[in-house]
Amino acid sequence: MPTFTVVPVEDVEDGSNSGAAAGGNRPISLGKIFSEEQEADSAEDPFSGDDNRRESSAFINPDMDTETYYEGKNMALFEEEMDSTPMVSSFLNKLANYTNLTQGVREHEEAEDGVRRAAVMVPHMGTFIGVYLPCMQNILGVILFLRLTWIVGTAGILGSFAIVSMCCICTLLTAISMSAIATNGVVPAGGSYYMISRSLGPEFGGAVGLCLYLGTTFAGSLYILGTIEILLLYIIPPEKVVKETTANDMRIYGTCCLLLMALVVFVGVKYVNKLALVFLSCVVLSIMATYAGAIKTAIKPSNFSVCLLGNRTLKNEMFEKCAKTDVELWNLFCDSPYLNATCDEYFALNNLTEIQATPGVLGEVINDNLWGNYGPDNMVIERKNLSSVPAEANNDKLKNYVFNDWATYFTLLVGIYFPSVTGIMAGSNRSGDLRDAQRSIPIGTILAILTTSFIYISFVVLFGACIEGVVLRDKFGFSVKTKPVISILAWPSPWVIVIGSFFSCCGAGLQSLTGAPRLLQAIARDGIIPFLQVFGHGKANGEPTWALLLTVGICEIGILIASLDHVAPILSMFFLMCYLFVNLACAVQTLLCTPNWRPRFKFYHWTLSFLGMSLCLSLMFISSWIYALVVIVIAGCIYKYIEYKGAVKEWGDGIRGLSLNAARYALIRLEEAPLHTKNWRPQLLVLCKLNSDLEVTHPRLLSFATQLKAGKGLTIVCSVLEGTYMTRGDEAKKGEQNLKAAMAAEKTKGFSHVVVSSSLRDGFSILIQSAGLGGMKHNAVLMAWPTGWKQDRDSSVRRNFIETVRETTSAHQALLVAKNIDHFPANQERLKEGTVDVWWIVHDGGLLMLLPFLLSQHKVWRKCKMRIFTVAQMDDNSIQMKKDLQMFLYQLRLNAVVEVVEMHDSDISAFTYEKTLVMEQRSQMLKQMQLSRTEREREAQLIHDRNTASHSAANDKAAGATSDRVHMTWTKDKLQNERNKHKENMAVKDMFNMKPEWENLNHSNVRRMHTAVKLNEVVVKKSCNSELVLLNMPGPPKNKKGDDNYMEFLEVLMEGLDRVLLVRGGGREVITIYS
Repeated sequence: MPTFTVVPVEDVEDGSNSGAAAGGNRPISLGKIFSEEQEADSAEDPFSGDDNRRESSAFINPDMDTETYYEGKNMALFEEEMDSTPMVSSFLNKLANYTNLTQGVREHEEAEDGVRRAAVMVPHMGTFIGVYLPCMQNILGVILFLRLTWIVGTAGILGSFAIVSMCCICTLLTAISMSAIATNGVVPAGGSYYMISRSLGPEFGGAVGLCLYLGTTFAGSLYILGTIEILLLYIIPPEKVVKETTANDMRIYGTCCLLLMALVVFVGVKYVNKLALVFLSCVVLSIMATYAGAIKTAIKPSNFSVCLLGNRTLKNEMFEKCAKTDVELWNLFCDSPYLNATCDEYFALNNLTEIQATPGVLGEVINDNLWGNYGPDNMVIERKNLSSVPAEANNDKLKNYVFNDWATYFTLLVGIYFPSVTGIMAGSNRSGDLRDAQRSIPIGTILAILTTSFIYISFVVLFGACIEGVVLRDKFGFSVKTKPVISILAWPSPWVIVIGSFFSCCGAGLQSLTGAPRLLQAIARDGIIPFLQVFGHGKANGEPTWALLLTVGICEIGILIASLDHVAPILSMFFLMCYLFVNLACAVQTLLCTPNWRPRFKFYHWTLSFLGMSLCLSLMFISSWIYALVVIVIAGCIYKYIEYKGAVKEWGDGIRGLSLNAARYALIRLEEAPLHTKNWRPQLLVLCKLNSDLEVTHPRLLSFATQLKAGKGLTIVCSVLEGTYMTRGDEAKKGEQNLKAAMAAEKTKGFSHVVVSSSLRDGFSILIQSAGLGGMKHNAVLMAWPTGWKQDRDSSVRRNFIETVRETTSAHQALLVAKNIDHFPANQERLKEGTVDVWWIVHDGGLLMLLPFLLSQHKVWRKCKMRIFTVAQMDDNSIQMKKDLQMFLYQLRLNAVVEVVEMHDSDISAFTYEKTLVMEQRSQMLKQMQLSRTEREREAQLIHDRNTASHSAANDKAAGATSDRVHMTWTKDKLQNERNKHKENMAVKDMFNMKPEWENLNHSNVRRMHTAVKLNEVVVKKSCNSELVLLNMPGPPKNKKGDDNYMEFLEVLMEGLDRVLLVRGGGREVITIYS
């Protein structure tokens, strides 16, 4: 034995090796103490080595080459856990040095093999440049300068105020919800998509993320169309590529503008940011010029005038003077320049009137513009308070008037206006470029919304108070020399508005083309939509090149529409869908009160989110119920696609938390009242067996469970591993994964669980008692018949099966035992004909009749017919039994053929006695074999104990000392003789020689065997060709001494049948005749 020497250690100062230098008890590090002890042990102990040295130190690793960081530290007690649970100081250091590496902008693209490349630094933006300016550019865009005056003139001041208020409140509520979500954690690239997907799950996140991407892309089309409209109508109207239609001009110029903007975005996002300041400064100057013009108009009206013929508004780009003496005007309505020319009747009967386009702030103008002026398409714009002489309309001359290009109504104006407030996501979509997204997104977005809301509402009032109504209803400004209507209010020049609106639309288009590809890249890199993964790649610095190409292609589709008014409602739907789910995400997270829901932004409430969600849904159907349904269908299809083929992601989303709360509520409700018979269905606990490779031994058992359940109700698939969880925990997890894989292969919907127990018997008992939760507990157990129980010399298989039967009976649970389960049909098979035979021997609550009906609901058994057999005794009226059973089935609404089988009392046959005798002899032999094993184990232990006790004494005694002798009561020869004896007894003997042995048989066993034999004869005769036979399963004997014979009775009962399902009821009615 190795010897150990205790070496005393004195307290010394660090850095001193002298024990005399210690002036008293001074602190010393634990590492130094252990180090000195190890050195002393190594010097004193000749047997010490590397292995001994390692074992002597349980907490401090002596390998100084690999573990140098914790040497001399005071945390040796936690050393072995440092890899999985780092020190707080190390954790905080990593957290402080965390950089918000985004998925699309601020890091290099990672190779598919996981090798990380060097990162490229990209400038981080703050709140003003990163969020506020992009939001302002997208909000103050095309609608403000090109359509707001027309909306005010058509809907009136009150109607326009309602439209603007609804849309602004909707976006403000959405921004509040978005702020709460954005401040609840780090928001990387993807912005609003990231927030929605991590709050509502990958299915909702992917569906809404793609809707948001399409909306942002079509917004780029809208801004480009606005840019081209300003360019062709107000800046260079004579220069047109195609003379026939303006739509083709829009398509050609729009495509060129799209390619130019895509090139700018491709070069880099920093150039877009530099141009943003220039574009926004033009927008600010335009707005200031509008306010200044309104003030100037109140002092002195502008020089712009409108020419009216009668009460109709004329296009004045073709003449200079509003008088019939003007030659150009005369030629528009007359066939010659002379006074005797034939003129249009309406032109001849009515006078020309010239009025101020901006008369100033007058009560009359406000009254005229207070209410709406809706009308059909091609309706000439008329002034209400002017009289005119009616005349027959001349269609050729209508082109000289200003008229509606399409029918106007309130809901149409909502759909056209809403895109003007959709820029609130511009900052969050570029969250990867932000220095602090949690702070910048809420502040910048809400400030931008408040600023733009004030601008919109004030402009509604100014337009309604300062501009003539007929001019406001002129969408393209034909009545004021083809200028934007808003520009006539500007000071010092209308060109300030023209140039400002042009650059505003350009800037908003660039922002859309910048944000949309990054949004698509974030969706693609999440991997939730397989076919989009190619768009997750990009340039070396992370720029989404492929996503940009797809964005340009989709944007071109919007440009080909060539109408700003037709594109606007489309993107309104996509954005409203996105905003709806942002509000829903915040409401769900707030109501669930999940521990992780701790937003820094505190000014939110679930009622505000719910109001915003309701407002978004209302605006969708107000704008266009057709478009709303189409977008909902698109989002639903994307949702189902992700659910079916998308990658499995677990992001801790709110929908999962909502499901947990709903499940908890439902489980509590289920326990409040017992289950009614009408709602009873088999809730299965499937006991599976795993082989040595932890694979499912009988996968057809899962197929049968699927066919029986058809995806309804509860299915728990379980298995038991023998041992301890500490040693077989990993195997249990692997087995559970294999169970899930087998369930997926067999299309079994349910839960899987593998437990580790000291014995299989205890494991099955635990599962039967505790599987399920609350009201969702199993009420039936499905298992396979232990086919090889006879060949198994160990009786544990038989005992486990019988005890399982007893426990299910005690727990009032139904039991289904399938014989030859591997012969049962797979889910892909279709039984084209055949019967399912039910042998109703005893009443079990109706389970025997319910099971065939449930099987017939599945495609495998659908074409099989149901037959019910019942057994009549001598005293029974078989004819009346058949009539009663047919009436009972009719009331149960079951279609089945009824047959009553008569079983007369007969003498017990010699075959029955033979079966019983063989059964009892086999049982006796198994008991003796079991006894022999027990005795051999006991005697082997006795030898070991005696040898151990006499080991020391044997070393001291002389060679003449004799060791103790062990007398074995069971030898190998005795065992072989006993086996031969039983083999002879099991041979077929002469009938006369067996009769004395019959007299010694247990009469109860003889009667049971007689029942099993006679019933088996009848069943085989009637149902040998059936696809499935369902039999009442007799219960095990109350006296456990009869367990050895119980399995034999069941074996005889099922002999000669291929597919058998033994059914034992749970002690309650499971089927009823009442509705």
